[in-house]
Amino acid sequence: MNRIPFPTMKRPLIAILRGITPEETEGVVGALIENGLTAIEIPLNSPEAFKSIEIAVKMAPADCLIGAGTVLTTEAVDSLHSAGGKLLVTPNVEPDVIIRARDYGMVTMPGVFTPTEALSAARAGATGLKFFPASVLGPAGITAIRAILPPELVIAAVGGVSDKNFAEYTKAGILAFGLGTSIYKPGMSVAEVAERAKTTIYAYDAALGG
Repeated sequence: MNRIPFPTMKRPLIAILRGITPEETEGVVGALIENGLTAIEIPLNSPEAFKSIEIAVKMAPADCLIGAGTVLTTEAVDSLHSAGGKLLVTPNVEPDVIIRARDYGMVTMPGVFTPTEALSAARAGATGLKFFPASVLGPAGITAIRAILPPELVIAAVGGVSDKNFAEYTKAGILAFGLGTSIYKPGMSVAEVAERAKTTIYAYDAALGG
């Protein structure tokens, strides 16, 4: 199976911009990238999400990972590919969606909660797994499921994880995170997003002993 690898990046942190509009995208994404967050997820239940993804892809440096979240269908995967997206995040495990995205060369991070879901996503060739809601599983729950998974899978914690509790997860060897409202909420100014990005990077580096 050809599993698309997660790209090497200094910090495997995905900023989730749920609710962002095309008008906000350039400023917000620019602020995030400038402050060290180089993976961006724009959920498809945001206004004109594919337009925002196109804007983000065109402005971002080549080493940034831009894509969509809440991808539910293979048709949406096709649209994401047309928009230039390279990252696919889902709330569930739909093998056809994962396989279609993998065939396009996308990094895939399906959402899982149970061992059954995690193994199903792994069999479909997922790059990594988004354990959600991480606040319910906690580091111990994720670690227990991780023991049965292929070791090359990237494990990300999403939901209830922020600059406030990175250390709880990094101590368990969980180093990738999806960050939503701790980074961005609709209506935030670019300056607010930049400040939150700085706080996040500082906390992440501190959690790793940097």
